[in-house]
Amino acid sequence: MYRKVLLLCLFVAFSLLIAGCQEKPKPTDQLQDYVDLWNKEKFENMFDGYLNTSTKDSFNKEDFVTRYKDIYEDLEVKDVKVSFKKPEKEVDWDKETKAEFPLTISFNTLAGEVSYEKEITLTKEKQGEEENWFVEWEPSFILPEMEKGDKVGVESISAKRGDILDRNQQALAMNGEAFELGIVPKEFNESDLSKLSSLLDMSPESIQGKLDQSWVKPEFFVPIKKIALTERPLALEVIELGGLYSKRVPAREYPYGEAAAHLTGYIGKLTAEKLEKLKGEGYTAQSLMGLSGAEEVYEDQLRGKDGQRIYLKKEESEEVVTVAEQPVEDGKNITLTIDAEMQKKLYEQMKSEAGTAAALNPQTGEALALVSTPAYDPNDFVLGMSSEKYKKLADDPKKPLRNRFPITYSPGSTMKGITASVGLKSGKLDPNKVYDITGKKWQKDDSWGNYKVVRVFDNESKVDLESALKFSDNIYFARVGLEMGADTFIAGLKDFGFGEEIPSSYPIYKSQISNDGTISKEVQLADSAFGQGEVLMSIVHLASAYGGIINDGNMMKPRLLKDEEHEIWKENLLTKEQADMLKTDLRKVVTEGIATKASVKGKAIAGKTGTAEIKAEQGTTGTENGLFVSYDQNDPTMVLAVLLEDVEEAGGSTHTVEVTKRFYDSW
Repeated sequence: MYRKVLLLCLFVAFSLLIAGCQEKPKPTDQLQDYVDLWNKEKFENMFDGYLNTSTKDSFNKEDFVTRYKDIYEDLEVKDVKVSFKKPEKEVDWDKETKAEFPLTISFNTLAGEVSYEKEITLTKEKQGEEENWFVEWEPSFILPEMEKGDKVGVESISAKRGDILDRNQQALAMNGEAFELGIVPKEFNESDLSKLSSLLDMSPESIQGKLDQSWVKPEFFVPIKKIALTERPLALEVIELGGLYSKRVPAREYPYGEAAAHLTGYIGKLTAEKLEKLKGEGYTAQSLMGLSGAEEVYEDQLRGKDGQRIYLKKEESEEVVTVAEQPVEDGKNITLTIDAEMQKKLYEQMKSEAGTAAALNPQTGEALALVSTPAYDPNDFVLGMSSEKYKKLADDPKKPLRNRFPITYSPGSTMKGITASVGLKSGKLDPNKVYDITGKKWQKDDSWGNYKVVRVFDNESKVDLESALKFSDNIYFARVGLEMGADTFIAGLKDFGFGEEIPSSYPIYKSQISNDGTISKEVQLADSAFGQGEVLMSIVHLASAYGGIINDGNMMKPRLLKDEEHEIWKENLLTKEQADMLKTDLRKVVTEGIATKASVKGKAIAGKTGTAEIKAEQGTTGTENGLFVSYDQNDPTMVLAVLLEDVEEAGGSTHTVEVTKRFYDSW
């Protein structure tokens, strides 16, 4: 019996010894775990095992977790960094029931950085079977000075979008105003719906749909449509109807409308998909951004940065406490090299047709006009285009929504000026060499099968470079290409920038030598040398290439922003003597050759015509594009390349020459 009692006493003593040796919980360890969870935004875990009883009596778990998550999400909180300072001296926590530590909280928000210090208190208490240290939590741990019942608000101050200006400071895109027409439902007579539909070119269903929105109340003003200020007579007629009102609202304006539509593009609201991609970049569901043209390309410069303010609205007073504030930064104006009046004049000559044009300064590379026709009015997109009107544009066979000046086309016979340059520079083209060419068709030998090169005129049998350019002789250039050889020809085109990115801030499609970049067959080489085959280039590159001839063998980088430095893109494409010879020949194309209809009184127009056949395969018929690249030798500060589609019934490239002449006459 005595032995059993002794063993029991020893067991109890041992247990007490073990218990005494176990380390008791410290508030620093508990707080470190809590802070680690906070930095990882593990809000549920923060509540479950770390808050003291009084906190849990005041705030339930759902409110705690939801409040944190909602505020962090709405304010775009990220980079949360929470830390605390431990006591410098050892503390016997067994003798304490409360512990306080200085806490530093910082994070980034949509309105900038928030950083502040707080005292955090932990109390020693027993929860369940465990005694530990637990956090005494308060709302100011979410945001500084926040109290229970406070409401969090976000105020956004929209940045002013920068204007797009031409070289003479004329506005191509600007911040203006529009009339917003709307209905007050309780005053509106439904019998007027049909008349309103007719006046606004909107279906009755689309108008009714706006009136049926969930937020609408009888006394509210319901916006129906925006119209330009120039349509004031329409606004006056509309508001004569009962319940119709008009007010002026901010709106983006495009003073040159259709003439510069594809150049400027337009702004609009983001789709949900695009908004998701731009998350964290300051865009909201109400933001407007560039959706095409220069508005899209130069979005970062134009958009500015909205001002944001995060504030607390106190429950018991009118007091408002600012938590974080980011000042508004207006967008920058951008000045283009474009001459808006030239753009307008050129558009007026081309607007009824499908085509494109580029006018560049060959000495600087500045784009003076970039036209795509037909076009649309960008103001319609900004003000709100009806689905019926959009469908009409989308279904138009001339494709007015297509921006043509960046895309590539077959250059047709305008390629001959480039082929001649490559041949001269390589030394494999003797400009004085005369080819004996009889008839309209030619093939190298029987290995070509049924394929033959066809020329338009057969009035010349002795053909040199000058006469070949004057009368656009396909056979001459096919033979020049073959004698040059594929390797020399391809190397020369690469010297002209084929196959590489066009060095322009405004995206332009790359030009190609062929679909795979090679020329493996003689027939393809012959075709490519006079501008058929698979050669493709944009109207901008075509103007640049001829600019290289005009500028004595130096081709400048095409540029659209006025503050960009002008730089040589490709140099020494020709010697000055070779360039001068080609310039003489290009003048004779107009004075003696195929483009005599380009003659303009008071100007010495020089240039090269081109007709590009668009067909599925050799031996079939297709459509034709007509081209004309030209400049005034009396004032060689502009080279103009024009392409018109489907000109076979209008006279081929001659029609393009006539349209170009009308521009020179008016300009």
